[in-house]
Amino acid sequence: MKPVEFRHDVLISHVAPDQWHALQDDLVAGRGAASRRPDGRIFVSIDAWHDAAFDELAAAMLAALPRPLHTVVDEADLEMTAAWQRAGFTIRRREWEYAVPTEAGSALPPAGVALPPAGVALPPAGVALPPAGVAIKGFGTASVAPLRALDREIRAEAGPGWQDMPAEVVARPLDPSKYAVAADGAEYVGLLRVAMVTRLPRIGLIAVRAGHRRRGIGRALLAHTLGALHHVGKSTASAEVTESNVAATALFEGFGARRTGSNLELTRR
Repeated sequence: MKPVEFRHDVLISHVAPDQWHALQDDLVAGRGAASRRPDGRIFVSIDAWHDAAFDELAAAMLAALPRPLHTVVDEADLEMTAAWQRAGFTIRRREWEYAVPTEAGSALPPAGVALPPAGVALPPAGVALPPAGVAIKGFGTASVAPLRALDREIRAEAGPGWQDMPAEVVARPLDPSKYAVAADGAEYVGLLRVAMVTRLPRIGLIAVRAGHRRRGIGRALLAHTLGALHHVGKSTASAEVTESNVAATALFEGFGARRTGSNLELTRR
């Protein structure tokens, strides 16, 4: 593609529909990218050698992309936060990062159960049994149709608040091997998703239908998951919790989770 802008000796080139390069003295001095998440939000990122390259990339991307735009930065990275604020982004929310020990969920059956997929539902730790009539379906055992229906129902109940949950990066269609599900009879009423993106498993989402909350279902799902991870040799899982979500914070800290850092989501409207 042809270069689209030239200022302060930094040349900005739109190299692909969602990618930009900053060039200086024929060298790449920065890269910008945009991606649309499954929930519809557009997230942007910039990796630049210096402020001029960052600012020029940000200006070009803002001119080309529809708003609102979002980005996530490590709160400890003051320089990056300041750079996005120069571009007109404001802090929307803080997300705590947790390291969750799996030992608290280690009441397990004999060895031989894998995750994911399990094919066998593991019982949660005795301190977090599900309520009467509710069973935990293990990773890989949930049926796709009711799991998809539960996902839609939870999103509908959350409404605009869904965007305060951890940034959605889950692919569609839903993969049952990544989900533990709570079933009240034939009805699916809660779910927990685990992503094995790196060697450290990430608990991406815990959600329970509105009419079934405050019954211990979320705690039972988390205990089940920690137990399954402990059984396959994972001593720790990671999780992200929005600062304002007091219930989720209490849930994870009740299992001995410790804060390891925080991220900021910034928005430009």
